[in-house]
Amino acid sequence: MRDHHSFARYPWMLESAQLTHHAQCDMTGLNTKKKQLAENGTKVSAEDLFIEAVSNTLPRHVDLNGTVSSKEVHLSKPIHISVAMALPGSLLVAPAIFDTQEKSLKELRAARQDLATRAKTNKLTVTEMTGGTFSVSNLGLSRVHHFTPILNTPQIAILGIGCATKKAIRLEDGSVDFRSFVGLSLTFDHRAVDGAPAADFLTDLCQEIERYGQ
Repeated sequence: MRDHHSFARYPWMLESAQLTHHAQCDMTGLNTKKKQLAENGTKVSAEDLFIEAVSNTLPRHVDLNGTVSSKEVHLSKPIHISVAMALPGSLLVAPAIFDTQEKSLKELRAARQDLATRAKTNKLTVTEMTGGTFSVSNLGLSRVHHFTPILNTPQIAILGIGCATKKAIRLEDGSVDFRSFVGLSLTFDHRAVDGAPAADFLTDLCQEIERYGQ
């Protein structure tokens, strides 16, 4: 028998039709870019580079950038990425970095760090907490490879970033190389986006990340 009380505990079950796609992405190039930037005096995290990659990819997949309200889809041309942040006491917030498509990598990092600092002192604004159009949740420092991130409703989609693992791959010349692969999980509202377009976005995002090495 279905436990009807569970819907009161998890209101997102009534507000969306959630589905998750999983993929693996070669992040060798991303790690190389991170190292090169550090050598040139620009320190960024892998999360900053993932946020940049999402910002570069979303304009080619506009159906995933927006919200669903009163069963109506509201797409957004500006990209406002909500970044999930864990706080003491098992609290989780996801304030938004606004207009990420217009920000440099250095500006994205500064904005993310500013949000993280103010989140710890309860100084986030209502607009920052409610104005996102797409979310990112990073578990890269854990041992979780893939997971099912819960939608930050009313947003259409959220990207989950898992940990990186080494995999052996055979190169064209027959030699074997060990490269870092990261698990990416895209949860989306099936009322707004079908499975095929969501898969196209996730594939394109992986290719965007892998182009860092070219």
